[in-house]
Amino acid sequence: MTDTAQHDQVVAEGVDEEPIEPNRRLFEGRALWIVSVLAGLYAAFHMAALNGVSISEYIGIEIPFLPTFPMETWNFRIVHVAGALALGFVLFAGSGFAAEDRPRRTTISYISYGLMALALFSLGTAFSFAIDIAGGTMWNGIDAGIKFRETWVFGAPLWIATFGGIVLSWFHRRGRSSFSEPDLVLVVCGFAVAAYLITIFGTLMRNSTGTPFAPIGMSIAAVAGAALIMELTRRVAGLALVIIAGIFLVYVFTGHLLPGFLNSPAISWQRFFSQVYTDAGILGPTTAVSSTYIILFIIFAAFLQASKVGDYFVNFAFALAGRARGGPAKVAIFASGLMGMINGTSAGNVVATGSLTIPLMKKVGYKPKTAGAIEAAASTGGQIMPPIMGAGAFIMAEITGIPYTDIAIAAVIPAILYFVSIYFMVDFEAAKLGMRGMRDDELPKLNEMIRRVFLFLPIVILIVALFMGYSVIRAGTLATVAAAVVSWLTPYRMGLPSIVKAFELAGIMSIQIIAVCACAGIIVGVISLTGVGARFSNLLLGLAEASQLLALFFAMCIAILLGMGMPTTAAYAVAASVVAPGLTNLGIPPLTAHFFVFYFAVVSAITPPVALASYAAAGISGANPMETSVSSFKIGIAAFIVPFMFFYNSALLMQGSWLEVGRAGVTAVFGVFLLSSAVQGWFMGGRSAWFLRLGLVIAALFMIEGGGITDLIGIALATGAYFVQKIFHPDPNAAIPVRGAD
Repeated sequence: MTDTAQHDQVVAEGVDEEPIEPNRRLFEGRALWIVSVLAGLYAAFHMAALNGVSISEYIGIEIPFLPTFPMETWNFRIVHVAGALALGFVLFAGSGFAAEDRPRRTTISYISYGLMALALFSLGTAFSFAIDIAGGTMWNGIDAGIKFRETWVFGAPLWIATFGGIVLSWFHRRGRSSFSEPDLVLVVCGFAVAAYLITIFGTLMRNSTGTPFAPIGMSIAAVAGAALIMELTRRVAGLALVIIAGIFLVYVFTGHLLPGFLNSPAISWQRFFSQVYTDAGILGPTTAVSSTYIILFIIFAAFLQASKVGDYFVNFAFALAGRARGGPAKVAIFASGLMGMINGTSAGNVVATGSLTIPLMKKVGYKPKTAGAIEAAASTGGQIMPPIMGAGAFIMAEITGIPYTDIAIAAVIPAILYFVSIYFMVDFEAAKLGMRGMRDDELPKLNEMIRRVFLFLPIVILIVALFMGYSVIRAGTLATVAAAVVSWLTPYRMGLPSIVKAFELAGIMSIQIIAVCACAGIIVGVISLTGVGARFSNLLLGLAEASQLLALFFAMCIAILLGMGMPTTAAYAVAASVVAPGLTNLGIPPLTAHFFVFYFAVVSAITPPVALASYAAAGISGANPMETSVSSFKIGIAAFIVPFMFFYNSALLMQGSWLEVGRAGVTAVFGVFLLSSAVQGWFMGGRSAWFLRLGLVIAALFMIEGGGITDLIGIALATGAYFVQKIFHPDPNAAIPVRGAD
């Protein structure tokens, strides 16, 4: 190979590197060492806890303050959230960075020292409560002395430190490698909340949540905890979810003033907040999943990154699909599907793989907005790719009680339909523009990629373990170990330093999803405690009396609206609480109802006007964000049809005999092909006239419906369109006739 060809060859490198957010601090020296150790210990703590490994028991020596496993469920979730808050406030700044990196004392710094004293005092008070209770003090929500101590000795300092620290952090600027004093105050406040709740929930007072007998300290700690969660969510995921959570919190206290189905009983702040930081809200299904399955698979993804498997995925996709017309776009489909399945965030996946695929798509002839749209649509589809499916499927299993393996199996055909649709859209676009594929000397060698196909082994082990009946936790742990073992067959062998680095990376990667899940838990708590979800269900029932399709369309709009601007996991968690119960009340099976909601929560990432994945892609392609989101909506159009497909034909969710499932899958793929042809205006090797495109849409809808007669009608219409195009060659540029025109 010549030097020029070597220089032109596309080889994916750095796909596994974690993107650095604009507000993430980049520590150096001792500070970097401290933060790295804490992040690694946080992730390793979860791996040990989930697998029931007690360090003290393992080494045979009792070490004070080390947790024993298995931990009590609520305590584990409280520690899970508190650890993420601590890491998040240390790593992510509340505002921009100062130009100079040298720490400089300011008025805000000195005020922060005062707030730190209050935060430490509140933390010490929480520990004193634990000592009193251990000494036999009977805790209750009625005793005046206890109420005074909780309100003024614990609560007042905590609130002043929490809200003061949050406000100061908005104006305090430090160098990117420096700690921020207000953020350190927030770290201590998070520990104070956790210490108090673990102490009180360890008594009989846990049963008093949501009643007049609940200690006032529960409500005070929950207010501070909710504020900390919302502030961290703002820093790591933007304002959209925070605003929605804020609207729901306002609704709690104003719902009794609203008319119609929005009307709710009056609820005092003490009653609401004494219950929202329990398994009815913040510690409920979203945090249950983030503290188990999600963080486990984040650790798995971190091990794959450390062993450079992500680079291999992208290179394998280039070797496999790069020669096809519009090759980089098809590479984006394969690579983004593989990466998105693991990393769980549409926008994050766009940044990881799009930095390579989007420039190459532009190079072979795609417009910037189209290149960004293809990457956004493909990355979003990774969330519905079994077996991992990002993180939303774990929440689905938690909420519905349906085994995760059943959910993964049900997702197979819909995922195929989604990616086949994007493939057709990309292929027809490339055909219209007369694009070429990439040359052999531009691509990794396929035979070299095949020789390293063993790098797929961790995912194969995960799938096999799940279907052999292992728990998700055990299967995920085996896959993680396999990733480390497989790395020894590559140049990137994982020794102890690499394993430590992987745990550190996992701890940092987990912060966003944990904050998002906890913030979504606030919304879930509002929905469950106010009963608005049940009233929404009644509204859907009323619509269904007029038309079930109308009720489904309305549910789709609400799911997309709730998901706009939110990460997939939070979008599904909220929509599952609001929309899914209404669908099940219509008589729709739970699996179908939740998949319906899940899909629209996922595609909200490419739905205008707020489309996170599309906006991330536009930042790389240089295109207009709104134009990119409109194009990604068009490319992913099948994703808006697929949920209606499996509603009308449950065989697409593997419900039925193999013959029924096979026929449904084949006819649905053909229907998606016809729909893609109609949208792109390219059918059987040539451009299509407007009336043929309309006929193809009708044929696609008949094929998608799934009945035997409708399939025959769809095939007949498609066959007719084919012969009209081949025999009469209608002008594809002819305008649609308008009544009254000359």
